[in-house]
Amino acid sequence: MAILDAAKEIFSRKGYQGATMEEIAARAELSPATLYLYFNNKSELYASLNVKMLAFLCQRVEQVAGQKGLDPADKVRRLAQAMHDVYTFDPLILVNVLHMQASQELMELSPELKEEINSMAAKALRLMAGIFQQGIQQGRFRPYHPVALADLVWSVFCGLVLWEESKRGFAPEKDYLQGTLELAIEIMARGISK
Repeated sequence: MAILDAAKEIFSRKGYQGATMEEIAARAELSPATLYLYFNNKSELYASLNVKMLAFLCQRVEQVAGQKGLDPADKVRRLAQAMHDVYTFDPLILVNVLHMQASQELMELSPELKEEINSMAAKALRLMAGIFQQGIQQGRFRPYHPVALADLVWSVFCGLVLWEESKRGFAPEKDYLQGTLELAIEIMARGISK
């Protein structure tokens, strides 16, 4: 079993705090010493799952941005589905990544891994901003700053994911993320349209 697959399984089952490098190494059928050849610490291994998720995010936003013949407002609306796809890619890892981004563990990463995460996140935001920029250039959107609009999409997505996950503890059968995300993006698309 690959290291990242083993890490994903252990982190999903035990959470960041409960997982150990030894358990992950055992699940990957490696010695702990071998695992440490690839990752300096648990934070780096965990952050590598973030890289995988960010790569998927970039892929999905790139697909939306690259759709020919779509009105910019429709592209913005399709961002809701792309963001939901990122959530369904791996909900637990996404939630844990969002928590990690605001924690001390992020400071323990190697400069190279921090740069890779930062670069991929910036790419995703640039792609989203490009959709807004296109709408502004075509005179379809009000001239708001496109990067600020991309930040709003990401912030709404992150906030809704964390909010829905907190409610899941009380009603695990309910899942309103997609509908709520579509509504939020629709309100935003209408608000910026001329």
